[in-house]
Parts: sequence; C-alpha cells; structure tokens
Amino acid sequence: MLKRRTKGEAFFDIFNNFGMLIVCFLTIYPIWYVLVNAFNDGQDAMRGGIYWWPRMFSFENFSAVFQSSGIMTAMGITVAKTVIGVFIHVLFTAMVAYAFSRKGLIGGKFYILLGTVTMFFGGGLIPTYLLIKDLNMLDSFLVYIIPAMFSFFDLIIFMTFFREIPDGLEEAAKIDGANDWSIFLRVVLPVSMPVIATIALFHGVYQWNDYFTGVIYINNTDLQPIQTYLYKVVAQSSSNQMMAQVPGGVAKSVTSQSIKMATMVVTTAPIVFVYPFLQRYFVKGMMIGSIKG
Repeated sequence: MLKRRTKGEAFFDIFNNFGMLIVCFLTIYPIWYVLVNAFNDGQDAMRGGIYWWPRMFSFENFSAVFQSSGIMTAMGITVAKTVIGVFIHVLFTAMVAYAFSRKGLIGGKFYILLGTVTMFFGGGLIPTYLLIKDLNMLDSFLVYIIPAMFSFFDLIIFMTFFREIPDGLEEAAKIDGANDWSIFLRVVLPVSMPVIATIALFHGVYQWNDYFTGVIYINNTDLQPIQTYLYKVVAQSSSNQMMAQVPGGVAKSVTSQSIKMATMVVTTAPIVFVYPFLQRYFVKGMMIGSIKG
C-alpha cells in the first residue's frame, strides 16, 4: 500500500528540485556565456548586453585562433602528452599497485605509510625545479611524462580493485604455468577496465588542463601545451598586443576578449567530448571499495 505524502514532504521535494535547478544554472551558464561570446562578432561584443544568444553570429574569432602561429603546435603537444602520459601513468601505477595488493609483500604496510605521507607533504617548488634541472628535463617533452608517471592516490584506487579480484583466477593461471607478468598482463588488466578507465580519465583531465608545467619548466614555445598558450592569451592586457598575433585580414572584427573566449572553447571542447564515453566506467570505478560483502 502506497504511503500518502504530507504537504511538508511535497514542499520539501519542490524546494529540493528548485535548489538543484539553481545549482545547475549557476554551473552551466558561465560555460554558455563564454560560448555565446566566442561565436559573436568581437567588436559588437564590446558593446555588452550579450547574455543568451549571439547578437552578430561570426566565426571570425575561431578563424583568428586557428590562424595564430602557435595554437596548432600547442594543440599537438597537448594531445601527445595526454595520450602518452595517460598510457605510461596507468601502466606504471597499475604495476606498482598490483605488487602492493599482494598479501605476501614484505614491508607492505611500511611502504603504504610512506606513500601516504607523500600525499600530504611535498618537497616544494624550488627543490622540484632544481631536481628537474639536474635531470636535464628543462625544455624537454619528458618533463610532462616522467614526473607524472606515478600517483599514490591512484595507486590506492588500483590496489583496492586488485584486492577484490578472486584469488581463483590467479591460481588457475599459475596452474597453467603463467608467471607474475603473464598474470598481470593477461588476467588482471583485462578484468580491470572500470578502474583503468577511471584512472585514465583522472590523469587525462590533469594532463589536458595542466598549464603550470609549461609555464615553469618550458621556455621553448614549440613545446608549450595548449593550456599554457591559453594562459598567455588570457594574460594579455592590451588589445594591440593581441592583434599583433593575428593575421591582418581577420583582426578587423576580433578583439583580445573575443579571442580569449574562442581559445577557451577550443581548449575545453576535446575533453568535454571524450568524457561521456568514459563516464559509465568512471561511475563504476568510483564505487570501488564502497560496498563490502
């Protein structure tokens, strides 16, 4: 028999739904505002009053962005460091996590305690810079890959998942003559796609959005990623400085502000399109370890 809801419960549901709508609006509208201004004529946008839809629809901002000499190179660097970085990070972290998940690991608790400390305390920017310099990774593509190969937080997620894999799978593989490498590559990884997709999404978003590494460790403009390029675009305070980077035929209808908006859209769109394909794995992976029994 269905329970009849009281007026208080109905009012609470309405208030809760209304609150969720407000939160959604506050989250989505800034993105929509950037998108609308990116597709509006730059000179017209300087008049203001554009909130919901482009007043003078134009692709000139995006033409100026893609004709800029450095953006395509920066996009290529970002794609390369994201793909390579995610592959190496997932493989290396998974290997370490698999070793940590073994019950017979000598000193396992000590290693976990040691790794946990690194999650809260770091060496600082100056020692890290000096270390990168001593390793000859300044102005090198490797500075995007090697320092980000391992994350103890991701190790904990991997390790929790690996411990839930039935021991019978590994025992059957050992009976068939498989060694530890074969078990890890042919048994453990194939059944770990949810957690792999989760970590890949975590690290992929980090690699794509990371601008700080390019600002601190890279002086060669040919090695700077798209987010560092965007950082420099946003940092431009003068319209004349921005127009100097744009070919003469396009600069008549664009401004520094409109180029900022278009660049934000270009740098954000790829990760937004990829996310829905990994979302179902992401949700399943985040539930790892939350239910016992």
